[in-house]
Amino acid sequence: MVGADGRLPLPWLQPALQAVLGSARPHHALLVHGAEGVGQFELALTLAQAWLCEAAIDLRSRPCGNCPGCRLVLSHNHPDLLVLLPEALQEPLGWAREDETAGGTAKSERKPSKELKVDVVRQAVAFAQLTASRGRAKVVVFYPAERLNMVAANTLLKTLEEPPGDVRFILACGAPAALPPTVRSRCQGVHLALPDPTLAARWLAEQGVADAEVLLAAAGGQPLQAKAWSDDGIDAAGWSRLPGDVAAGRVGGLAAWPVPRMIDALQKLCHDALLGAVGVAPRYFPAVPRATDSSALHAWSRVLARAARHAEHPVNAGLLVESLVSQGRAAWLAKHRARGTSVDYSA
Repeated sequence: MVGADGRLPLPWLQPALQAVLGSARPHHALLVHGAEGVGQFELALTLAQAWLCEAAIDLRSRPCGNCPGCRLVLSHNHPDLLVLLPEALQEPLGWAREDETAGGTAKSERKPSKELKVDVVRQAVAFAQLTASRGRAKVVVFYPAERLNMVAANTLLKTLEEPPGDVRFILACGAPAALPPTVRSRCQGVHLALPDPTLAARWLAEQGVADAEVLLAAAGGQPLQAKAWSDDGIDAAGWSRLPGDVAAGRVGGLAAWPVPRMIDALQKLCHDALLGAVGVAPRYFPAVPRATDSSALHAWSRVLARAARHAEHPVNAGLLVESLVSQGRAAWLAKHRARGTSVDYSA
């Protein structure tokens, strides 16, 4: 969202923002999609802010960041903006309502849902029927839209096709193919490509991320994911050490990582090792020990894929990371045994 200083916090979103606002025939429903960690949610909120800006000449103007409408959006209190998130994301993203953070007994006894359920869509439909409180427009944001279950998505169809009044919908997601075709066909697509690496690395450096280029590559070019990793204590030095640690069978800092992130890191390492086996430069790591026996790496890749399917509910996280690292080391050892050589992994 545009702050009081008038700046867009994620500079690479500027072209997409201008393209949508500059459209001669703006669509009432947008599907903002792209790789995770690029800023779909942030662009959705900035578009909502632009449409609710009370200093704007029309709905094609950039938000000012200072008017009452903009300030209400920034404070998450605009009466004409409805932001719908799964329960599991409401508090992390700062959009939990007071009644949801009060810690009611019934809710605290169950795990927060990761889906956007049908009651959320019914809330959106009811919201769309109301007259705009501040006379500009009404905006509904769904994020991540791919979390709409089938019943919820079907409930939304009629309102998406025939929206009442001046309501606008923004569905922001990272996996548009997971949405039913009937939903996608009712929206105008807005694709967010990965930002220019130089621009993204400069932004990360401004956020205090050291050796931003390394973490940006680690995150597959997704700056918001790289920033989240840095906030969680993952630094460029530790990431660069990871290939050598795994090749030597050392669990290292992986033991402290959340299981899904640990498996993701090992899958990226396996990917880069397979690239190295055919003489291609690594994508995610600055350097990876060279492997020539790709069959062992493919076997490790299949093990990691099976582990990823159960990453949210591991039986024993400590044993899992030790097992996966051990099998990763075996993939490199298989290469050296096949060549009849030995390597010192203690360095």
